[in-house]
Amino acid sequence: MVVPDGELEAVGRDAHAVIDEAVPPVLVSADGTFAAGGYSWAPPLNGGFTVLELPSREEAIAWAARMAKACRCDQELRGFGFDPQS
Repeated sequence: MVVPDGELEAVGRDAHAVIDEAVPPVLVSADGTFAAGGYSWAPPLNGGFTVLELPSREEAIAWAARMAKACRCDQELRGFGFDPQS
């Protein structure tokens, strides 16, 4: 990612706008109890991914565009677990 100096402030604003709407992970046990955070033993990520459950592909594209704006790079959008009966 290469960001011109003049865009750094906008990058920060756009990145924080996405983060402000993020929902943090929780670790859920079989009995239904849960704790904040994910697995403590997870290796660090060299990249990242975001999972969103949205009502339409159009909304997914809009979210991908917001994230692309925030990090100044294209985002790969994949659907998974789609069940037309649900």
